[in-house]
Amino acid sequence: MDSRTTGRTGSHDDGTAAHRTLTVRYFAAAKAAAGTAEETVTLPPDATVADAVALLRSAHGPELGTVLDRCSFLLDEYAVRDRSTVLRDASVLDVLPPFAGG
Repeated sequence: MDSRTTGRTGSHDDGTAAHRTLTVRYFAAAKAAAGTAEETVTLPPDATVADAVALLRSAHGPELGTVLDRCSFLLDEYAVRDRSTVLRDASVLDVLPPFAGG
């Protein structure tokens, strides 16, 4: 699996971490548009899911941005209903475009 690291990692979530480390896993069209199956990004301690999506959009350009507009997300295996959810350190964000079939 291809993996990239952006920025420096912060400490684990002890309430004092200078940054939040987020593993992003891409599936199907999102994987193709991002050019990778997985990457790790670093965000500020108060970053939200919306902040992470904005970072991914700016890091990968318009093709991924278009795909992200149609995606749903899982944060630590739970569906994201509110993109203002604050990220914890070492979380995993799955980027799921609509899938055909059933």
